[in-house]
Amino acid sequence: MELYQYIIIILVLVFIALAIIKMSKKDVKIELNKLVELLGGKENILDTEAEMSRFKVTLKDVTKANKEGILKLGAKGVVEYEDQLKIILGQDTKKIKKYIDDIK
Repeated sequence: MELYQYIIIILVLVFIALAIIKMSKKDVKIELNKLVELLGGKENILDTEAEMSRFKVTLKDVTKANKEGILKLGAKGVVEYEDQLKIILGQDTKKIKKYIDDIK
């Protein structure tokens, strides 16, 4: 193979990688919007905290939250305590907190 063929192959691979990255970021935003909806909407969210893999959210009305839906979205656990939900989500809790704080 000649050099220009290698360059074309590398460019195609880089293009595919960038397309995959862009698509995955879009999916994350869709999932975060879904999480906000499952928490009863942004108007229902009073405060958020992120600790390691746990995401704590204080709600106006905890009955508006769909705990089963949050679990189906990928949470490892959801605990309700008074007006709060403690959700085990994994390593992305700080990103989730930032996203929700930005849309409020």
